[in-house]
Amino acid sequence: MRTSLLLQATIASLLLVACSKPAPEPTSSAAEPVQQAASEVTVPQYSAETFFDTTTLYGSSINHDGTAVLVTSDASGIYNVYSYPVDGSEPTQLTNSTTNAIRGISWFPKDNRLLYTADQGGNELNHVYVRLEDGTTQDLTPGEDLKAMVAGWHEDDTHFYVMTNERDNRYFDLYRYSADDFSRTMVFENNTGFNIESVSPNGQYLALSRTNSNADSDLFLVDLQADTVEPKLLNPTEGAIQHSAYTFTVDSNKLIYGTDGQGEFFQAWEYDIASDTHSERYAADWDVSFLYFSESGRYQVVGVNADARTELSILDQSTGKQVQLPEHPPGDLRGVNFSDDESTMVFYVNSDVSPSNLMVWQVGSDSVVQLTNTLAEGMNPEHLVQSSVERFESFDELSVPGLLYKPHQASADNKVPAIIFIHGGPGGQTRQGYSAMVQHLVNHGYAMFGVNNRGSSGYGKTFFHLDDKRHGEDDLQDIVYGKKYLQTLDWVDPDRIAVMGGSYGGYLTMAALAFTDEFDAGINIFGVTNWVRTLESIPPWWESFRQSLYDELGDPAVDGERLRAISPLFHADRIKAPVLVVQGANDPRVLQVESDEMVEAIRANNVPVEYVLFDDEGHGFAVKENRIEAQEAYLKFLETYLQE
Repeated sequence: MRTSLLLQATIASLLLVACSKPAPEPTSSAAEPVQQAASEVTVPQYSAETFFDTTTLYGSSINHDGTAVLVTSDASGIYNVYSYPVDGSEPTQLTNSTTNAIRGISWFPKDNRLLYTADQGGNELNHVYVRLEDGTTQDLTPGEDLKAMVAGWHEDDTHFYVMTNERDNRYFDLYRYSADDFSRTMVFENNTGFNIESVSPNGQYLALSRTNSNADSDLFLVDLQADTVEPKLLNPTEGAIQHSAYTFTVDSNKLIYGTDGQGEFFQAWEYDIASDTHSERYAADWDVSFLYFSESGRYQVVGVNADARTELSILDQSTGKQVQLPEHPPGDLRGVNFSDDESTMVFYVNSDVSPSNLMVWQVGSDSVVQLTNTLAEGMNPEHLVQSSVERFESFDELSVPGLLYKPHQASADNKVPAIIFIHGGPGGQTRQGYSAMVQHLVNHGYAMFGVNNRGSSGYGKTFFHLDDKRHGEDDLQDIVYGKKYLQTLDWVDPDRIAVMGGSYGGYLTMAALAFTDEFDAGINIFGVTNWVRTLESIPPWWESFRQSLYDELGDPAVDGERLRAISPLFHADRIKAPVLVVQGANDPRVLQVESDEMVEAIRANNVPVEYVLFDDEGHGFAVKENRIEAQEAYLKFLETYLQE
């Protein structure tokens, strides 16, 4: 299956969305037993190295003859690309980087060449590369200080598309590359800040969006074969409505897009190009996150963000019936993909208690074959913890959701310390799914509560915009009231509660320590501490979203006083609780100087502060050893300052 790249870029995906890359999974080792008070089940206590000493897998492109899956894996200690045979035989490592994370994009449609991308030490300046069948590689987007992304394949199987900002580092132009000699032609020059979202399979149409504000965006269609390449506005609507392209139908006659114009949640709509008409394609009681098709269009795959987990459905459009898979391990489906002849389907299954495992199904057969087993031999899933969705009332009676992890050893007779974990964003979301970071801390007796404070995505546009230009205020109170909720649980020690977060969650962690006295300790992972500097130093390729960022957070030239008022760096003298700060030296989003100055300011007040700086990381963790080192630092810090 070769679908166009969906670039549904929003604040949630561009501004400080996540503190780490896809997390590695657990393996077993000798472990110290912990007694489960309620059920008297002995639960081993595993080290950070154990939880992270396993293989993370993602990616599901199937090669031209349907024999292998292109998988990105960190088995080597950093992400590289592998070929996983669908017959279950041993995978083959195809790239051998030891320094920069490499992420597979797709096989070539007619042979076993492949496209992949990599940056330099986490600086997010990705280039696009090709690996030839003899193992040699070529940078298809050479140059300094540029960023490039693959934008899909042409249906002729001899061309593919790449976006790059080499001409103007603020905007991405679109090029069509030859799969034969890698020569290229610019097909769209972007001079006005459009977001390139999807190319039709036949290469005639290009879907663009334009961000007007953090609540409003327009959708455009370009006919690349017309005499004049003039974007056509598809949604001449009034008011704040978001639009984002999902994909084109395989016949290139319709554009499938998402819009929140019909209510609180994103629905999938279709635009018929010939008739110039719009109609509903798919709607649910939650956001429709994605919609795409198999090679011939027979199968339609839809994902819905249902209360912090993905509900995925596959429709056989030839029969109008939902595809019913044979029995498979429990969990959410991810990365569904079909072979070109649609006889083979591959996918991942992931849950809180099981890292992603790759599955293959010969369509119509009565069994699914599991190709991997990423939970280490000897580790029982029952030793891990399934989260529960809980809700509490905040200061203004707003219902705020979160994911709660209760350690096996917790009970009314054995109260445990707790950690409120805050996602990145600000418009991110803590979601169900395997997290070695969370499971390791829960395994060591810490309750974890992933609060999806106001401003989080997934709960409707009203909820999402409740924190606009109120960051460090109302959303911070949600975190405080999350703590109050934890204090009502008879198995939580009400006097030992810490706060922890990455990226924007790192900011709220520092805000919680600077502007409240509610928490006993804090862990700040790549967190913003000076909003004026951060917003003045955003990467140039975010230019098309600059106004959206300002609508969300404030314009430093206009709202500088407020931004300084909510920036913990300028109020470090108020911080009294111990702090652990983690930072990547190559982070282009939260510059190292942010954490340097924050640590220095806290130390000046004689408050305990620990600082872990990684020279080879950016805004997240690509190197497995670094994840382990950071995780060990979290646990040591908590054992020092949160234990009795």
